Amino acid sequence: MAARKLKVFQAQFGFYDTVVAAPSQAAALRAWDTHQNLFAEGAAKVTTDEAAIAVALAHPETPLRRAVGSTDPFQLEAANLPEAPEAPKKAAVRPKAVAATKPRADRTALDAAELALHKLDDARKSEEADFRRRQGELDAAKMAAQSAHVEGRRAATTAIAKARNSYRKAGGED
Repeated sequence: MAARKLKVFQAQFGFYDTVVAAPSQAAALRAWDTHQNLFAEGAAKVTTDEAAIAVALAHPETPLRRAVGSTDPFQLEAANLPEAPEAPKKAAVRPKAVAATKPRADRTALDAAELALHKLDDARKSEEADFRRRQGELDAAKMAAQSAHVEGRRAATTAIAKARNSYRKAGGED
């Protein structure tokens, strides 16, 4: 099976510029773990930055990032962000009850379902390509048969005309 052709896509998330090498926009959105179509909104695009392309192709379908506005190379680990100035001191405020942190939802079932759908779509595309190939073969065979019939009919018609002329010359009547 041939390797998939990858494109390198770029988008900004918060304080980070990100790139990902993926075969399609949908695969890039999955790698970024977003359901929002950033491409339709103009927030994501195919990148032309040669350095970004090289590093992204070395890590297919893995988002790489760097600080926004930085010329640092894209990397797997979090990029260094500039230090933010310290906030001014406020009078001590009594903290309210801290809400329990909601645990991150388990994506295992969703990922498996999306992968199953992706495989199903790929299988259908393969079937469609096979149908198109077979239809092309049938169309070519049909055209060849039609051409052979036309040529055979032309030859038979010519033979009838010659035989009819010979018959008439010999005194026969239709």
